[in-house]
Amino acid sequence: MPTERLTFEGHAGDTLAARLDLPDGPHLATALFAHCFTCGKDIAAARRISARLAAMGIAVLRFDFTGLGHSQGEFANTTFTSNAEDLQNAARALTERGMPPDLLIGHSLGGAAVLRAAAGIASATAVVTLAAPFDPGHVTHNFGAALDDIRSVGQAKVDLGGRPFTIGRAFVEDVEGAHLKQAVATLRKALLVLHAPRDAVVDISNASDIFLAAKHPKSFVTLDGADHLISDPADAEYAAEVISAWAGRYLTLTPPAPPIGAPEGVVRVSEADPKGFLQDVQAGPHHHAVADEPLAYGGTNRGMSPYGFISAGLGACTSMTIRMYARRKGWPLAHVQVDVCHDKVHAQDAGTASEQKIDVFRRRIRLEGDLDAAQRAKLLEIADKCPVHRTLERSSTTETELLEG
Repeated sequence: MPTERLTFEGHAGDTLAARLDLPDGPHLATALFAHCFTCGKDIAAARRISARLAAMGIAVLRFDFTGLGHSQGEFANTTFTSNAEDLQNAARALTERGMPPDLLIGHSLGGAAVLRAAAGIASATAVVTLAAPFDPGHVTHNFGAALDDIRSVGQAKVDLGGRPFTIGRAFVEDVEGAHLKQAVATLRKALLVLHAPRDAVVDISNASDIFLAAKHPKSFVTLDGADHLISDPADAEYAAEVISAWAGRYLTLTPPAPPIGAPEGVVRVSEADPKGFLQDVQAGPHHHAVADEPLAYGGTNRGMSPYGFISAGLGACTSMTIRMYARRKGWPLAHVQVDVCHDKVHAQDAGTASEQKIDVFRRRIRLEGDLDAAQRAKLLEIADKCPVHRTLERSSTTETELLEG
């Protein structure tokens, strides 16, 4: 995934640091990501989601809000309103590059800021919130005893996640006065709400309030046992899968013409986890899957193995070929089921003289419907004309067995 570092001007004229994650291929759409309170653009959940969307052809801009990470400015002087203004400035910066954002994603308070800013980002057609508060003022609960000092003195240092931050009175007053009900009710964009039932920082009731205030189209998906920061890679991966699948329904992803010699386009496989074997498999903007290895072989078993994909291709092609023939003949074929097993056997077992092992794919085909014996036999013969079968037969042996209906 190519990444470009860039900067743009924040709400107060400070230089804000950003990363633009680009597709390793055609650019089909653009997303803007807002991180959680006092976090940064490089939090694990943001990286994982950004990588998955880039694999779909969606570029993602993630940036550090004023005074955080690599961005300039004083965090103590920021407010919830200024965060929303930073988001709108980021959207303008993307628009100036000819990449107006189509999708807005916000995590925690960043999700609330996205809901506030969305009305000013006309190009966006869809919004995603992760663990977002309906009442932005909830963050003041994290300030503890320092809240009184902030109100009386004007600012105070607060320990958040083991790091000290100076919080100003303007932030507290602004966030306590922020109300999102009207902004959510008039969003006029597709909305996806993601939240964990056991989130100890932002209660799940916030997701319910956001969802109920929004108009359709809207969706809610639980993140099960995820923590507030979605720090578990498996939870971040799940969130990424849900967002990427959901976004494809609401974004206009028009793929370019396929290259010469590849009429079905290019299937791109990208490593999703360098510590394991998980792979992103992308075939154009609308078809995504993951490949993995079983636990016994060091994988996480979150997707089919490479041989599983080959078996799936053989089974799908066999079923389609049988259906096409029966449809053309007008035969009463009600249903087709193809089971495929893969193994390696000695070549002698397949009737050749070689002592090497070869791949064997065993097909078991079940045909349902009022078919006579001659029709069933003909459909079994047609199964061997499946194009994937023919491709595999050039270097493999495929054994086929017809099961009773």
